[in-house]
Amino acid sequence: MKLSRPVSWFLLAFGAWSWVIWVTFVKNLWKDGSGLAFDDAGDPTAYFWVHLLLAITSFLLGTGVGWIGFRGVRALRAEKA
Repeated sequence: MKLSRPVSWFLLAFGAWSWVIWVTFVKNLWKDGSGLAFDDAGDPTAYFWVHLLLAITSFLLGTGVGWIGFRGVRALRAEKA
C-alpha cells in the first residue's frame, strides 16, 4: 500500500504528538497533589493504574502510527531518488 505524502507526514506528526501529550500527562499524574492518583499513604490508586494503562496504550499506538508514517515518508523519498 502506498501512502500519499500528506498522509505519511500526518501519521508521523500524530505519533510524535501522541508522545508529547502522554509524556506530559504521565509527569503530571506522577506529581498529582489532589489525592486522585495516590492515597494518603502514598500508594497508587485505581485512578493512577487506569490512567497509566491508558498512557502506555497511547504510547504504543502513537509509536505504531508514527512508524507507519515514517516508513511512508521514507518510501516516498526513495521513490524520488
